[in-house]
Parts: sequence; C-alpha cells; structure tokens
Amino acid sequence: MFKVYMLMSLDIHKHSYVGYTDNLKKRLMLHNNNKGAKYTRGRQWRVIYYKNYNSKSVAMKEEFKLKKNYKLRKKLKFKFNRSNLEN
Repeated sequence: MFKVYMLMSLDIHKHSYVGYTDNLKKRLMLHNNNKGAKYTRGRQWRVIYYKNYNSKSVAMKEEFKLKKNYKLRKKLKFKFNRSNLEN
C-alpha cells in the first residue's frame, strides 16, 4: 500500500511538501531528522493529508497532480489550520 502525503512545516512560514511512500511514519521521521528530501531539511514537519493507493504507479501519478495543484494544496492547508483552531 502506497501513500501520497502532504506535509506542512511547523515554522511561521507554513511551507508545504508533497511526496509518496510505502511507510509514512518512517518517511516523516526522515524528513524531521534532515534525512528526507533536500527541500525539507532544516524544518520540522507535520502530516496534514494522506491518501492510500494500491499501486506505486498510481500513487506517483497522484503525487505529481497534487504537487502541481497549488489551489488544492492551499485548500488542504486552510482546512488543516481551521480544524486545529477548533480543537
């Protein structure tokens, strides 16, 4: 099972990062320990969205779509921020 995920940085800039993996817990740990993608180094991250896919190829296609869809990424960040304020 593969996951497409979106991370949001915990700093004041609220950067986002999109990727895919078969082990989300391990991948988040790598990002937060400066061993993940170059873009994610030097920041702490939190998972704000993920979706499961049965095949790697489908997950990669969906990851690419989400990476390029800035409107959807902004919407997901807004949804996450709003739900955190309510809790």
